[in-house]
Amino acid sequence: MPTEIPTGNRAVLDAWTRALKLTATIDAQPHRLLADVIEAIAVDRSEAPALLSDDVTLSYRALAQRINSISRWALAQNIQKGDVVGLLMPNQPDYLAIWLGLTRIGAVVALLNDQLPETALAHCLAIVAPSHLIAAAELYPTAQACRARNNFAFSLWVHGGPVADAPRLDTSITQLCGSPLTAAERRPVDVSDRALCIYTSGTTGLPKAANVSHRRILTWSLWFAGLMDVRPDDRMYDCLPMHHSVGGIVAIGPLLASGGSVVLRPRFSAREFWDDVTRFDCTLFQYIGELCRYLLNQPPSAAETRHRLRICCGNGLRAEVWTAFQRRFAIPQILEFYAASEGSFSLVNLEGKPGAIGRVPSFLRHRFPAEIVRFDAAREQPLRDDRDFCVRCAANEPGEAIGRLGDDAGVTSRFEGYSSREETERKILRDVFVKGDAWFRTGDLMRRDDDGFFYFVDRIGDTFRWKGENVSAAEVTDVLDACLGVLEAIVYGVTIPGSEGRAGMAALVVSSAFDLADFATAINHRLPGFARPLFLRLSHSIATTATYKPRKQDLQAAGFDPAGDDPIFIYDRQRAGYTRLDQAGFDRIQRGEAML
Repeated sequence: MPTEIPTGNRAVLDAWTRALKLTATIDAQPHRLLADVIEAIAVDRSEAPALLSDDVTLSYRALAQRINSISRWALAQNIQKGDVVGLLMPNQPDYLAIWLGLTRIGAVVALLNDQLPETALAHCLAIVAPSHLIAAAELYPTAQACRARNNFAFSLWVHGGPVADAPRLDTSITQLCGSPLTAAERRPVDVSDRALCIYTSGTTGLPKAANVSHRRILTWSLWFAGLMDVRPDDRMYDCLPMHHSVGGIVAIGPLLASGGSVVLRPRFSAREFWDDVTRFDCTLFQYIGELCRYLLNQPPSAAETRHRLRICCGNGLRAEVWTAFQRRFAIPQILEFYAASEGSFSLVNLEGKPGAIGRVPSFLRHRFPAEIVRFDAAREQPLRDDRDFCVRCAANEPGEAIGRLGDDAGVTSRFEGYSSREETERKILRDVFVKGDAWFRTGDLMRRDDDGFFYFVDRIGDTFRWKGENVSAAEVTDVLDACLGVLEAIVYGVTIPGSEGRAGMAALVVSSAFDLADFATAINHRLPGFARPLFLRLSHSIATTATYKPRKQDLQAAGFDPAGDDPIFIYDRQRAGYTRLDQAGFDRIQRGEAML
């Protein structure tokens, strides 16, 4: 039965209507995969560019042929349905062709972060146990060493250049036919089958491998194609890592499902961004909030308003950056959304409300059942009432966002889990409002206003307790970011011997306009004592994950020890300001002799 859409804001309703109509086709054609969609488009738009980069351009015909050649290579290697193949490559057009070709015949592709050190790579490989690993030529030595040291049994293939004694995928597929697969070559693969393993960022622990089905890939692709009204003359600028769900599917799938084009860049460059966008004549840009802040911190450029961008789509754009970014760079529409690779629901802000991560309109709540429940920060668990049920938050009251699981929920409300059953179970909250119900835990604290818009508050684990009070790292970060001369601020909690909870610490990247005394004065006026960072670290830069999330785990491990290269400061309550922490002061804190 079709969803009834009420009247209201016509542009917003049209966007929802398009998204619903497109995604309704998925289960009606359960054997149609994204590779099949691309092949069908290639019939009419054979020479139109599908994927572009500075080095390579693949037309729709060339992309479809490459996908088919990869499928035939997999069949020749006797790769079976359900076998896992690891893919370790930087952004490039062949990256997409490889996983589309492999998944089309039933293989599961683990998308590996090409920036991982060997120990982290070994962990990611161990949890999915691949039978084959495809590595870019420049990454082959790391993959080979990882295989030897950990006694992995996978077959190792190189792509993109000669490596001594290594079998080459790129030369092998040139010998294979690129015509459509015959009925005898096709495997019984449908949308419910697992296609990819996409790893969580690992900012608060080791990465987990989230299962992603063909249904989820098509849902993301068609949903955003509808929301953005993607057309064949659209071009998406994608500088996000293709091993992640946003850069690898959300930025690419909607365009390829609509006959448009995607411009791939190996990585983000704030200095070259606007020249690239204008040079490739892009109409769409996929962002992560931090990228927008980096662009705002750049000096003015003649190219920054010459573009033809009509929509910037992404997540994590803070309210204080949103308005300035949209005004300075003349962006007609910002489409902010909230989702996760393994998540059971999504939120979309089609109205352009600064700071809101989205909402679920009333006519779609049965498809995206989401709630916010009260949360106990000390136990890092939702609160239960005297009947042992969770308690819904009131309007603007922060709590953990959860999404209902079950057959009565919509197609995107499925939780496909991780490669580990134990990790999967940890994300499920049971007996929430009634006995027997099950909900997906996002791990994110949010609030919802009276109009139904959701706002991100903090990541669970980033909220810490100090002096008997809960401190939101995200809220403190917003205050620090607004201080003169602060280019980047990361807030986290650190442990102190003999003290309960965690003390606030901030890592700052600052400009020449930064003054420590003025900074202290500003935060004294804007933050209560318990929320004021006790320690400061002044850094030239802050290490991030491939998706530009700060590596808080590394900062927390380093703590406030002044022995490193970065200067450390401690808040002096008598002076109401910060003073340099030396080794003697650090030792007194470690011995429990300092009053903090």
